[in-house]
Amino acid sequence: MAAVSDPVDLRAPWRPARPEPPPTRFHQVHGANIRVDPSGTRATRVESFAHGVCFSREPLAPGQVFLVEIEEKELGWCGHLRLGLTALDPATLAAVPEFSLPDLVSLGHTWVFAITRHHNRVPREDRPEAEALAPSRPPALLVEPYLCIEQFRIPRDRLVGRSRPGLYSHLLDQLYELNVLPPTARRSRLGVLFCPRPDGTADMHIVINGEDMGPSARGLPAAQPLYAVVDVFASTKSVRLVQLEYGLPSLQTLCRLVIQRSVVHRLAIDGLHLPKGLKDFCKYE
Repeated sequence: MAAVSDPVDLRAPWRPARPEPPPTRFHQVHGANIRVDPSGTRATRVESFAHGVCFSREPLAPGQVFLVEIEEKELGWCGHLRLGLTALDPATLAAVPEFSLPDLVSLGHTWVFAITRHHNRVPREDRPEAEALAPSRPPALLVEPYLCIEQFRIPRDRLVGRSRPGLYSHLLDQLYELNVLPPTARRSRLGVLFCPRPDGTADMHIVINGEDMGPSARGLPAAQPLYAVVDVFASTKSVRLVQLEYGLPSLQTLCRLVIQRSVVHRLAIDGLHLPKGLKDFCKYE
């Protein structure tokens, strides 16, 4: 599998970008209570609080983020979304387990965490244990255009959740950018990826609204296909996939960024003399 983003080295000479991976989709194998829309990008649990385990359709490439946005919540349940990776091929499962934790994990070769802001971080042997207690937030969280995770550089723009367009959306958007909302709030964006290491293993990282929570697991088999696992559990009812651009941003994306930074809030975009398709793209993406 080829990496989807080049290692960070500002001194390196320019070279053509590597091909982008195919768009992420949900696997046709999933929990009994999950319904996946025809596009394969939205998964909804239609009843109960369990049997909501989903997988990526294809194994992830190194540095590729499987990114979901929480679309719907359901009151009355205790617990939230769970996220991780598995080396098990979903197509070979006799039956999809009821829960990712502990059922799927107990099958082996699976690493899944309940999403919280303080889930386990695994310290490196050459670093103090205290460093693993809390993620180090970049000083320029709001202005740094890339999120750097180990050897990979990932555009931050679409990693961050956004509120619904409204009069106060510009204020609410800042809460997502600062990552001060509950990590499983509606419209939060959560991602998982793996980063290979020289010894042939990989680290698994979880990203919450554009912030790397640090390595959650080490020693994953980097040479084996690794599928993303999303457990649409309990109070999380529906999620949708968000696609990322790993190379140079498209002209459409650059136009959107310029327009969004030139208005007070997204409702003001309606008053601009622009094609409706571009207005909608700027308001909702």
